[in-house]
Amino acid sequence: MSHPPPASIPDFSAADGLLPAIAQDAETGEVLMLAYMNRESFEETLATGRAVYFSRSRNRLWRKGEESGHFQEVQAIFVDCDADTILLKVRQHGAACHEGFKSCFFRQITAEGTKIVAERVFDPAKVYGTQE
Repeated sequence: MSHPPPASIPDFSAADGLLPAIAQDAETGEVLMLAYMNRESFEETLATGRAVYFSRSRNRLWRKGEESGHFQEVQAIFVDCDADTILLKVRQHGAACHEGFKSCFFRQITAEGTKIVAERVFDPAKVYGTQE
């Protein structure tokens, strides 16, 4: 039995128009980050080939790399079966994480506690002019 596709793919009609967007390294498969996209950021991503997200904390579009220069070149875009989650396969230029790591997922939870399992690739204070 086949199901009709949603009226809009991705379907921005739910969740206040914000959908989770996973950025994955197109070459290695490493998950780099999770952010959110609205229709406008999605359409700009399609038009430019660079990842654009919606920043919930700033309440505006966030062009990945606009401050750091560490942008994401989109290689492919996928949506899940419900059309409510976006997967971007990207070529990451620089680091994805604002804390200076290649991936935002640099902390591992273990029975002994939380540990950092990656090396910093840049100093956030030098890139953003702030102390972390």
